[in-house]
Amino acid sequence: MELRKTLTGIGVFALGAGAMISSGLFILPALAFRESGRGVLIAYALAGICMLPALFTKLELASAMSKSGGAFFYLTRIFGAPIGLISGLADWFSIALKSAFALIGIGVFGSLLFPSFGETEFKMIALAACVLFTAVNLISVGSAGRFQIVMVAFLLVILAAYVLIGYRQMEFSHFTLGEPMSVVSIISTTAMVFISYGGITKVATAVEEVKDPKRMLLPGILAAFFVVQLLYLLVISITIGVLDGAELMDSQSPLTDAAARFFSGSGAATAALITVAVGGLLSFFTTANAGILSASRVPMAMSRDGLLPRMMGKVSVKGTPVPSILATSAFMVVIILWLDVAELAKVASLFLLLVFLLENLGLIVMKKSRIANYHPLFRAPLFPYLQIFGIAVYGLLIASQGLKPLLIAGGFVLLALLWYVIYGRRGYSRSSAFVTIVKRLSEPDFGAVDLENELLGILMDRDGIKEDRFDTLIMNSPVLDYPSTVDRDRVFADVSRVLADRWGQNADKLNEKFLERENLTSTVISSGVAVPHAIPHAIVEGESIFDIVLVRSKYGIRWANDHVVYTAFAMIGSKDERNFHLRALMAIAQILQDPGFSEKWNKASSDSELRTAVILTNRSRHA
Repeated sequence: MELRKTLTGIGVFALGAGAMISSGLFILPALAFRESGRGVLIAYALAGICMLPALFTKLELASAMSKSGGAFFYLTRIFGAPIGLISGLADWFSIALKSAFALIGIGVFGSLLFPSFGETEFKMIALAACVLFTAVNLISVGSAGRFQIVMVAFLLVILAAYVLIGYRQMEFSHFTLGEPMSVVSIISTTAMVFISYGGITKVATAVEEVKDPKRMLLPGILAAFFVVQLLYLLVISITIGVLDGAELMDSQSPLTDAAARFFSGSGAATAALITVAVGGLLSFFTTANAGILSASRVPMAMSRDGLLPRMMGKVSVKGTPVPSILATSAFMVVIILWLDVAELAKVASLFLLLVFLLENLGLIVMKKSRIANYHPLFRAPLFPYLQIFGIAVYGLLIASQGLKPLLIAGGFVLLALLWYVIYGRRGYSRSSAFVTIVKRLSEPDFGAVDLENELLGILMDRDGIKEDRFDTLIMNSPVLDYPSTVDRDRVFADVSRVLADRWGQNADKLNEKFLERENLTSTVISSGVAVPHAIPHAIVEGESIFDIVLVRSKYGIRWANDHVVYTAFAMIGSKDERNFHLRALMAIAQILQDPGFSEKWNKASSDSELRTAVILTNRSRHA
């Protein structure tokens, strides 16, 4: 079974926004204020800027390779299976651990609503929430997405009310009092809060389930990031303005403490506190729900590639990866009940930073490899400078994590490599962009055909193209791409030789048929199209024979009667294929009338890209 495309643009927004708003907004501002005082606002703004390389790189890769698995899928295709396996397991571990950490964090706000509850009770609530979100995700991604939309909508309403009401209670002198801001403390605080923005990248793991990634993916993710970034700065500004420095540094839950100051009446103040506490709980729930949805797609994608047992890749009749969801939820249950979450959270942050670093490096490798059929909807700005900046920043942040997390991460990497040697190496044999670069040092025309064909299939799925017989024909068609001006007779001779080899025909007779047909009526078409072209064709003996050769010369093909063409679709067919011949002519006519075809055709730098320019053109398709 295949995953179902049920996530809408609003669902993408809710998934990204909900994954970003949790402890980073409801708990961390007090800790950050202790570190940098008034500079906390600058630190949060810088953290958002430091996230941009990861965000824009992820957007480009996701829009070009819209398949579930996120970093695992991209990095496997870019660097190969060992690096892909490490990054996939790291991504899964990081997302699942952060989601479990969010559920454990409900105790902070649950204690405000239920003062008599202790650690055991809140662990039980966290487990119950994990079971609830698991059940919702098992039903379908659509159900999980709708549930996420409702929770995020309530959360955003609460935060908007916090800003609008809290603005009137602010003391702007709080922004001028206190110790002078320190550059060193601001940078260390930036490193502390940076990971708060990491949730936005979770959406990429479920991109295959977006209804229309061409229209919904980019606006949904970008809107989520910039809306939440604005909310972070506004909410933290309100909190600083309402609480003085000493109160803020001592606070365990700064937003609820500030909300209690909004009203003079005790009843109203209590209501405000409870409302914000509910918002805090919602923020942790949305993070956990988004985490289960996105993290579970990683082992599913790894199973598809043969790097995990096949069972993990199974999808139910409702389009949900049941074994992968259950495995992710079971891991979260273990974390909630038994593991040292505080120490593991540092490792999760390190893994997330490692994935960001590899993705930025991977985008550089992908573009330098010149792999055909890499056609992202979004291109990261300032390439490659933004990616180099990201690699440097994420490398520094990894180094700042401390020795113990680095040692734990190192052990994790060794175990992942051991798993690849024992199990994964047997089931994976795809090409990679990195190998393509290395191979081209000695073989300039080397192409990763399997990867290029896979990317073409992804593009067709992304753009909603249902493959028909003409598409299949073009995918396997020979290509003649001349580097200089040629004449018609040379083209006919080359086409005849290629088709004769493919179909067991006589090359000389084929050549005669092309010439005879051309002498009866010219197949050159120059009116109503951007580039003059020809559609020579010949009828051959036999049954069920039909083939097309794609011909291009950027410098022109000298045809008869002073015509010059730049494109030709040379066809042969047996008599029983006359109906399909007419359909092929209709398809070619629609392709050549598409205003975007000429530019894609002329820019194509390989045989694969020439075929792709034909296949991805907007036209009517027949089953």
